[in-house]
Amino acid sequence: MRFLFKLIGLALLLAGFYFLGQNIYFTTNVYPYWWRGIAADASILFLTSGILMLFVLPRQDKALGCVALGVGIVLIFLSSRAILNPTSLWQFCLSMACFVGGYQLATTGRLNI
Repeated sequence: MRFLFKLIGLALLLAGFYFLGQNIYFTTNVYPYWWRGIAADASILFLTSGILMLFVLPRQDKALGCVALGVGIVLIFLSSRAILNPTSLWQFCLSMACFVGGYQLATTGRLNI
């Protein structure tokens, strides 16, 4: 039964990412300056490698994955190719509720209300 709750928690976490990520777009196009294209490509590489490091590396080396994610986020803003559309209050509250509920279910197997 606890495994089912953890699975539901994982599904809620993914739903929270979906609801919040619906309004974030990454675009690529021809840049007038040569470093912007490099920053956009490198941001995707750093984000992907950071997520993989968080899942694959042992616990003591997970800080390296966090560093890679941080560099990827900084490069997104340097390339200015992340478009953040407005999010409604309802959508934000729904995604945060999914995040919190999913995290609690995935880690403890129960909701602390």
